[in-house]
Amino acid sequence: MGTDSYGLSRVVGEKGVLPQRARKLDPSLPCREAELLIDVESLNIDAASFKQIKDDVGGDPARIAQRIQDIVLERGKMQNPVTGSGGMLIGRVKELGAKHPANGVLKTGDRIATLVSLTLTPLVIEEVKAVHADIDRVDIKGHALLFASGIYAKLPEDMPDTLALAALDVCGAPALVARYVRPGMTVAVLGAGKSGALCLAQARRSLESRGKLLALDISQKALDALSAIGLCDEALKVDATQGVDVMEAVQRATGGQLCDLVVNCASVGNTEMASLLSVKDGGTVIFFSMATSFTTAALGAEGVGKDVTMLVGNGYVPGHAALTLDLLRTEPSLRQLFEARYV
Repeated sequence: MGTDSYGLSRVVGEKGVLPQRARKLDPSLPCREAELLIDVESLNIDAASFKQIKDDVGGDPARIAQRIQDIVLERGKMQNPVTGSGGMLIGRVKELGAKHPANGVLKTGDRIATLVSLTLTPLVIEEVKAVHADIDRVDIKGHALLFASGIYAKLPEDMPDTLALAALDVCGAPALVARYVRPGMTVAVLGAGKSGALCLAQARRSLESRGKLLALDISQKALDALSAIGLCDEALKVDATQGVDVMEAVQRATGGQLCDLVVNCASVGNTEMASLLSVKDGGTVIFFSMATSFTTAALGAEGVGKDVTMLVGNGYVPGHAALTLDLLRTEPSLRQLFEARYV
């Protein structure tokens, strides 16, 4: 794969910098030979990013729309300057560059979801049509460019777009959980949102009725919804920014044994210590939250003398889209939960 497969030619004013790290991208047309041009319908903004924007503008939909437009106009991509995170999009294939690997796989008019971050996707917004603050989504008119290295998924025909988008947005999380959860483990998932629910569903499947599964969130309503469909053995209402309180709750739930694996899907910052204090020595923490601080996690583990493996969920695991959509297809209660929340 050539270097332009990574979109280096779209980086403005910085040599040798990849698009994700670049300050600004050039999203102008025409589409180049190693690119795919997309007519964009919706942006699914990363939860941490959307929350930061929403809180900063007081929740006003018009100001949320304007802030997103301002970021994209300034940077040529949707990358929140505070959280550093982006999201993903859905749209229709408008044009395939001659050297893009999707030739022969996709055709003009196919509807796809990009599975790479908006932080590296050249984007133009002509108009924000609607803001769906409850599901972190904005409907727009605009275009985006997907590089040859960018992964994507064709939107399935057996479920609504909004349902598929909500799941595909975080499909790396349950796929990585499938890699690390084994029967007999004690597993805790922080956060009861999209990624949290999917991780719980996959952990439940991987545990094979052996082990223990804990769900932790600050919202009793969200926890009740998870408990009602059997996605956890015990639901703990905790504030994940209060590490000691979380540890004590997990100790009570596990008889003082703590967890073999903790999966952090929280959408707020300062939750690293809650994860670290809840895991056994020799255990594993997977950080999927885009609000995670490497410095806090690394120094925090050292500071409390925790010998744990810390993994950063990078959003890509081979087969992640298929695994996640299969969860929705084969777990009716999970699908109903997602339909109630996101459709």
